Amino acid sequence: MNLLLTSAGIKNPTIHDALVELLGKPIRDANALCIPTAGYGHPQTNPSHAWRFISGQEPRCPMTELGWNSVGVLELTALPSIDRARWVPWVQQTDVLLVNGGDAMYLHHWIRESGLAELFPSLRETVWVGLSAGSMVMTPRIGEDFVNWTPPSGSDETLGLVDFSIFPHLDHPDLPWNTLHNAERWAAGLSGPAYAIDDETAIKVTDGKVEVVSEGHWKLLRS
Repeated sequence: MNLLLTSAGIKNPTIHDALVELLGKPIRDANALCIPTAGYGHPQTNPSHAWRFISGQEPRCPMTELGWNSVGVLELTALPSIDRARWVPWVQQTDVLLVNGGDAMYLHHWIRESGLAELFPSLRETVWVGLSAGSMVMTPRIGEDFVNWTPPSGSDETLGLVDFSIFPHLDHPDLPWNTLHNAERWAAGLSGPAYAIDDETAIKVTDGKVEVVSEGHWKLLRS
């Protein structure tokens, strides 16, 4: 998969252009599946957040409302109750997976529990667009500061499809904890590279090549 790891969705033309480049075609010609699962695991979210994400009613975090050819919903907690022969083609035939924010550990649990993670090696042309937790889940660790839902393992380890961690929503006015000072303290507790990114920033990963695309501010905290 190619990855577009955002803090708050497709917030500006620079991130939009990066998405189109990864898709290799206009958004109006691409089919999307949105994954709302992470939103159910975070203590500060509720079902209305999931509805706004799915319905494209969340202008602060544009994802589903970009003018896709089609948008479907892939709820990971439902997949274990559905025959794999039914849902696997849905994933294989989509162009992009739009993955909502919320709780990264809860999302990680259900990516594995649902069987979705098993498909990743075969999804070579698929684009994964993460929003906050939907981006953090692709990293090796999220750091203890971001663990709300405690997984059975008790660990903060996530999928590790990239070799860096992400501190999202840097200097967000509604999140006073998300300062650069706290991001640096968070990064000091990790063992690998880490980025702090604001909501106008995303990290594009293509064939293992990492590129920061931004109209805001960000910092590489550990290299």
